[in-house]
Parts: sequence; C-alpha cells; structure tokens
Amino acid sequence: MKFAGIIAEYDPFHNGHAWQLAQAKALGAQHVAVAMSCGLTQRGALPLLPEAVRVQAALQCGADLIFALPAPCACAGAEAFARAGVRILAAAGCDALVFGAETPDAALLMEAARVLNSEAYRTELKRRLAAGARSFAAARQAAVKTLCPGTALAALLDKPNNNLAVEYCKAILEQEAPMTPVPLPRVGAGHGQALAESGHAQFASASALRALWAEQGADALTPYVPEKALELYKKAEIDGMYTDHAAAGRCELALLRAACARPEPFAAVRGVSEGLDHRLENAVRSCTGLPQLLDALTTVRYPRARMRRLAMDAALGYAAETVPALPPYLHLLGARREALVLLKHASLPLSHSLAKLEKENDACARMAAGISAAIQPSSAAAEIITPVLRRFSVVRPASSRTSYTESSTCPATMPSAPQARDRVRTASSRFSADRQGASVNKRNASGCMASPASIASVSPYTLWLVGLPRRRSSSSMQGRSSWIRE
Repeated sequence: MKFAGIIAEYDPFHNGHAWQLAQAKALGAQHVAVAMSCGLTQRGALPLLPEAVRVQAALQCGADLIFALPAPCACAGAEAFARAGVRILAAAGCDALVFGAETPDAALLMEAARVLNSEAYRTELKRRLAAGARSFAAARQAAVKTLCPGTALAALLDKPNNNLAVEYCKAILEQEAPMTPVPLPRVGAGHGQALAESGHAQFASASALRALWAEQGADALTPYVPEKALELYKKAEIDGMYTDHAAAGRCELALLRAACARPEPFAAVRGVSEGLDHRLENAVRSCTGLPQLLDALTTVRYPRARMRRLAMDAALGYAAETVPALPPYLHLLGARREALVLLKHASLPLSHSLAKLEKENDACARMAAGISAAIQPSSAAAEIITPVLRRFSVVRPASSRTSYTESSTCPATMPSAPQARDRVRTASSRFSADRQGASVNKRNASGCMASPASIASVSPYTLWLVGLPRRRSSSSMQGRSSWIRE
C-alpha cells in the first residue's frame, strides 16, 4: 500500500478521522487521497461546515489530496455512495481503500460482498421483499442467512459501519478496481452514538459533535477535534460560515412547496417507487416543518434516512435520468503540492474548476447541473424562497426610525391546490409596502440566488443570517476552487 484512499464526509473532521489518516500512513501509505462529500451529505442534509473549512482541516491533519464526492452521489444510499467513492479513488490511482468497521476482517467483508453480488442473492432478496419483509435491511439479512446458514455473514450486516464496509468491497469487485480493502477497527463512540452514551474522553461521533456545536458552539468541541481543526472551526463560527439546520429545513420545505405547483411534482424523482411520490406530496401540503414531514414519511419499511434523502432529491429536482450514477470526472478541492505529481495518470477528466469539467462531455455537464441545483434553486422556486430569506434578514432603519425585524415567512401549510403561490405573492407585496422608509442591508442577499447552502449560514456575530451565495463557476474559497497547501 503506497497510495491509500479514504471515503469520508468530515462533517466535522474530528480525532477519529485524524487517527484513521495516521493509521493509513503507519501501515505504509506514503500518500492518502480522500473522496469527500461535497454540497450534501449521505444523510440527506447540508454539511455543518463549508468545503473550504473541511478541506483545510483534513490537509492540515495528514491528508494529501481531497476530491469532491459530488452532491448527487453523496446524497444517496450506502450502495451508490460507496460506488461513487470507489470510482473516484480508483481513477486517481489509489491502490488501497482504508475504512472503519466494527468487524475489521477484510476476508470476511469480501466474502459478504461476493454473496451480495451473486445472482442467487438477488433472487432471494426479491422473494423476501415480495413476501412483505418489514424493511430492506431485514430482507437483505434474511436472504444472506438463507444462502449462508451457520456463518457470521448475516450477523455482520447488523452494524452500520460493517454495512458500508461491505458496500465498499462490493464496489471494488463490481468495478474491478485494483484496490486492496484495509479495514480498521472503529475506535471510540459508535456510529451516531450520543456523547452521554459513549462516555469517551477523546473520540466522539460526528452526529454527536454536530449536536454539541448546536447547543454550545465550536468551543465545546475542544476535547474531540485536533487543535488545528478547532482553530478553523472557531474562525468559521465567528465568520458565520456554518449551517443552521433549522433554517435549512425551512428552505427545503419551501422548495418542496414550490414544486407542488406542478402536476405530479415528484413522479420523476429518483428513488420514487410504490406510490412514494403521492405520499411525499400529501406530506408536503399538510406538514408545517421538515421534521414533521419526515415523521409523516417514516415507517418501518421506509427508514428515516431514506426519506430524508428522498425529500432532498425532490427539493433539488434530482431525477434518475438526469443525474449520472457515477462521477464522470475528478474535481480536486485541495492538495499538498508534492502530491500533485500522483495525478498525472488519472483515468478521468481532472481539474480544480467545475466550470471547466462541465465542458468535457455530456455526463460531466449533467453532473455539474446536479451540483448547481444543490447550490442554487431554479427560478421557479424563488417566489417561495424569498419570504424565507426575508425572515432571516435584519432591517436597518433610517436614522430617525425604530429598528425592527421582518417576520414574514412561507405559510404554515399548503392548500390542496396550487393556488398557494398567490398567497405568497400577496405576503411579499405587503412586505414591500411595509419596508418603505427603511434601508435594508442587501449584502450578498439575492432572492433568486437563495439556496439551502446560502440561507443556512448563521452566526450571532453577523447582522445578516445569510451566507455567501456560490456560483458553479466561482473561483472563491467558498466556491469550487481548490485549496493547495504548501
């Protein structure tokens, strides 16, 4: 193993990630490349911190190359997520894939992957699902147990990191990638485990750290993240460059409501089956917030994580025929200068500029369009998003007037017919009339540019609770350019 690869989100980067990078190099890797979720995460939400912060944290703590795992591929189930990550790292020339697992047995994980790749497994899985299995995970585990009785393979699929590890091994087999799987033991807190449950003094799960940040701010992460990363996080907090997920949820719901102005708004969304499009539309029209919408969609058969991704796909208009299944290029987000020589034999189009990559071919253009949807919505949604944008703006009065904060927002629920948009226009008109005589700080705030990414940045130190809008061709740090460390 000379050139190792890691598939990660770094949401946020913490001590466990730093330990993984150090272990990869201790096992012989001279360089480590990372395929990092870009724009969206695998759980179907915005990352806590922007790419620039996460890239710098990883580079300062041992990574050599950081590639973007495009938003449409990152916001996907474990199988598609793993395939996309393996495709990127294999194209970059990595000879090993390093990942965490509750059962760090490479031979056992590869054996499970071969079973899941077999025709016999696919036939048994279909039979279990048709027979009314309570969930896909249960059907999969039962199918493996039937095909491999008396083995540890079915029990292996009980753990979340083992599941993703098996998918990595499957992707290596399917793509015939010249990569060796190198599983590492999961250290410290388990996947999604709360701080109170783990009680670990040094290692915490990323979800626990996101919750801790929301409650107490970046300083509270001190015991669980590297010192260099903590400095970046504190600066991001002061600059307001982090995500308020409650605000992002309101924006996502606004996008979903805007889509409901069309007939059969979610029929073409990827992942829709068994009438889920109608179920989603009914929930969008009746629910007052994103958490309530997800509660309405979630059942034993349809896990919350899958419904969260479905809602995000629907909000951004991701359809199966419009978004490539695998990344068609290598988008370099950051690198150590001495590692750039490793990329001379890359087998996919490579650039730090997304604007250049989208001109390579049709697949690249379609993937770039999918990423653009995660950055800025279509103009059709602007009328719904604008009241949400105004809800989070601070109005500066003229010197002789009393200050106030506008509180208009999108309606609590939608009527069954698309006429809801007329009500939003009326509310918007009232706002325009009310603001006469007041001067508004319009810095970096444009209704047509609003998006989950641009609305959700929040800080007590900023007047505007709106982050920087990012264009697809941006060359700024908050945009899509690379960050090269000397």
